Amino acid sequence: MEKVTSLASEKGVVLFSKSSCCMCYAVKILFQELAVTPMVHEIDQDPEGWEMEKALKRLGCNGPVPAIFIGGKLVGSTNEVMSLHLSGGLLPMLKPYQTLC
Repeated sequence: MEKVTSLASEKGVVLFSKSSCCMCYAVKILFQELAVTPMVHEIDQDPEGWEMEKALKRLGCNGPVPAIFIGGKLVGSTNEVMSLHLSGGLLPMLKPYQTLC
């Protein structure tokens, strides 16, 4: 769990993903559209991926991926991020991490 919490606080927006996950892709595209470049960790390509997956579940993720951290805090998975976006709550959270175009 230490590796996950350490990685989650390395950058303002961190996404734990799997390279073949369509929901992970949807979140990546959403962040791209919102001018945010998250640090992406593809756990299926990490030798410690299985341990990271278990740690994400222990932290409260419904499924292991996608797991989104903003400001070092777990926001949740696709459902939580999309709900925040639709209700207008996501953009203020991401504002400090947006890149200028």
